[in-house]
Amino acid sequence: MSALFSPLALRGVTLANRIVVSPMCQYSADEGAATDWHLIHLGQMALSGAGLLCLEATAVEPAGRISPHDLGLWDDRTEAALARVLTAVRAYSRMPVAVQLGHAGRKASSNVPWKGGALLPPEAGGWHPFAPSAVPHKESEPPPQALDAEGLARVRTAFVSAARRAARLGIDAIELHGAHGYLLHQFLSPLANRRTDAYGGSLENRMRFPLEVFDAVRAAFPDDRPVGMRISATDWVEGGWDLDQSIVFARALKAHGADFIDVSSGGVSPLQKITLGAGYQVPFAAAVKAATGMPTVAVGLITQPALAERIVATGEADMVALARGLLYDPRWPWHAAAELGASVEAAPQYWRCQPSGNRQLFGETLTGAR
Repeated sequence: MSALFSPLALRGVTLANRIVVSPMCQYSADEGAATDWHLIHLGQMALSGAGLLCLEATAVEPAGRISPHDLGLWDDRTEAALARVLTAVRAYSRMPVAVQLGHAGRKASSNVPWKGGALLPPEAGGWHPFAPSAVPHKESEPPPQALDAEGLARVRTAFVSAARRAARLGIDAIELHGAHGYLLHQFLSPLANRRTDAYGGSLENRMRFPLEVFDAVRAAFPDDRPVGMRISATDWVEGGWDLDQSIVFARALKAHGADFIDVSSGGVSPLQKITLGAGYQVPFAAAVKAATGMPTVAVGLITQPALAERIVATGEADMVALARGLLYDPRWPWHAAAELGASVEAAPQYWRCQPSGNRQLFGETLTGAR
């Protein structure tokens, strides 16, 4: 039996297999509201045969968007727009749905990637970003506004409000975005956090705000639904956040009731030096899992089914998440199941597409067809 296609339970949510549709920013929202593009994109992903669909980074307040076109979940309008999309998707897919709640911090107010991704000033449709400290992401950029006590409280409350909206939408799980140089990662990394109060300096202090946000979200979300966090295991910069600190933080998350940890890397500094290769971040996930025993997600250039199978079978991680690979091949889980001798759930409208002579790939058998 394929390990990749074995089920996994997280609190009251059971995944049919260990393949996760990773959060993928689409930069296609209308003032935070999901559009028909999200219906098309998420519809494809929900029919992919993966075990879990995680919505893209979803801003908890307008100032927390990466770009003016980011998805959001901060008011009745954005909630209603996402409800429309989810209702349509769920009509044809039983795949559990998670949402990645985040705040871009000093990386907010950026242009969309296909227009260069540079910081947008207010006169060009941007805004003044907030961050742990008045330290810009790039030296050429103006410094962000450091969050004061009132700002910290506002952001915590925004995460809680978004979590409650997610619960009302029937979303099955929440992943907090603590990676890729966004706000919660900025608090963790000494490269971005230069505070001298209780939220800066020591590792314990730098972990304080992300843990406060986690606790607040966990308390606001139903007990039978999992809450986890994505982290960057290393900044890939000397003197920055690293794997040893990540393990300390992961142990703290586990003690606070986290159900899983999604292990990525980088994003907090343009000075990062990353060595790329197939599965290049898997050792980070394996180290975190070995140190904590937490259910762990591995990400990063996992493109071959045999590699994904090995990661799960050897216990390096409990799940694998794909992003670009699924954009290129939205039926990747089907093809992986065929290669690994497993079966996958598919919509009955597609049952007839199985190549003639293959073993039963889909979990259901089409009978009585003419």
